[in-house]
Amino acid sequence: MQHVTCFHTFLRETVNLSQAKLDLLAVRVEAIYQALRSDPELGPLILGKKPQGSWAQRTIINPQGDKEFDADFMLHLQEVLEWAQNPKTYIDKVYAALHRHSVYKDMPHTRKCRCVQLTYANSMHVDIVPYLHLADGREVIVNRDDNQWEVTNPAGFTAWMKEKDTLADGNLRKVIRLMKYLRDHRNSFTGTRSIILTTVLGQQVSQTAAQLRPGCYANVPTALLTIVEDLDRWLQDRPLKPSIPDPSGSGLTFDHRWDQATYAYFRERIHTHARQIRAAYDETDPGTSVRLWRDLFGSRFPEPPRPAESSSKARSKFPVPPLVTTTSHTGRAG
Repeated sequence: MQHVTCFHTFLRETVNLSQAKLDLLAVRVEAIYQALRSDPELGPLILGKKPQGSWAQRTIINPQGDKEFDADFMLHLQEVLEWAQNPKTYIDKVYAALHRHSVYKDMPHTRKCRCVQLTYANSMHVDIVPYLHLADGREVIVNRDDNQWEVTNPAGFTAWMKEKDTLADGNLRKVIRLMKYLRDHRNSFTGTRSIILTTVLGQQVSQTAAQLRPGCYANVPTALLTIVEDLDRWLQDRPLKPSIPDPSGSGLTFDHRWDQATYAYFRERIHTHARQIRAAYDETDPGTSVRLWRDLFGSRFPEPPRPAESSSKARSKFPVPPLVTTTSHTGRAG
C-alpha cells in the first residue's frame, strides 16, 4: 500500500530540515556575507552570493542525531590577474578575512579543498565556495588541493533539477531526501556522495517513462518505487563503475567522487531497497504494509491514524457548540 499521508508526515516531521533551521541558515549566511563584504581586503572583490548544493536544490535533510547539518554558498569574486597561476589564493583570502573578523576569528574555520568551512557549535557548518567568471568565459571554482580551477555551471544544474522535478510531478526532490535519509539515518550505501546520489536518481526521470507508464510519478511512494526500480535496473546492467557526467553541461564528470568499491556497495544496496520498496508498496494488508515501510525507513515512519483517532481529532478540531436556549438568540450557533 502507498500510505501517501504517512509519507507526507514522515517528510515533514522527520526527514526535511525544519523551516526554523532553514531560516537560521539564511540569517547566518547573510551575516557571513556582510562580514566578508566589510573586509577591507576581500570586500572590494565580492560581486555577490548564491546557495549551492543541497540547499540550492532543496534536497537538504535533518542530520543524524546531534550531528551538524551543512550548507554551501558560492561567493562570487572578481578575477585578480595576479592570482591566475595560483587559484588557491582565493580560498586563502576568504580564510584570512574570517580570521580578521571580530566574531568569526574565534569560531572554528578551516580551509578545505573547494571551500572555507565555518562551524557553529552543535548546530551547523557553512561552506563558503569561491566562484568566478573568468575573462575567457569559464565559470569556475577552486580546487585548493591541486591548485587549479574546476569548471562549474550552477545555473545549468539548477535548471536540470527543475526540469527533472517537474517531470516527476514535483516528487523527485522528495525522493532524493528519502534516499538521503536511508543513507544518513539508516547507514545504507554509506560513502556515496550527495552529488552522485542526486544525479543518478535524477537521470532515471524521463518524459518517456511518464508517457509509457502514466501516473508513475503521481505521488511520493509511487515516484519512489518508479525511480528506485529504474535506478536498480540501470545499475544491474553495469557491474563496473560507470561514468557519471555532470548534467549541467559543464563537460566534466563526477567520476572522481567515488571508486569501484563504493559503487559496488551502492549497487548492492539499491538492489535490496528496490525489492523492499516493491514489497511494501504491493502489500494489500495495511498493517503489514506499514511494517514493511518501517523495516525500510525505521520506527520514525508513522503509522496511519486509526479511524477512531481520526474521528476524535476531527471532533476536537471542530467541537460541537453548546445548545443555546435563550430566546433572544434563537438560531445562533453559539
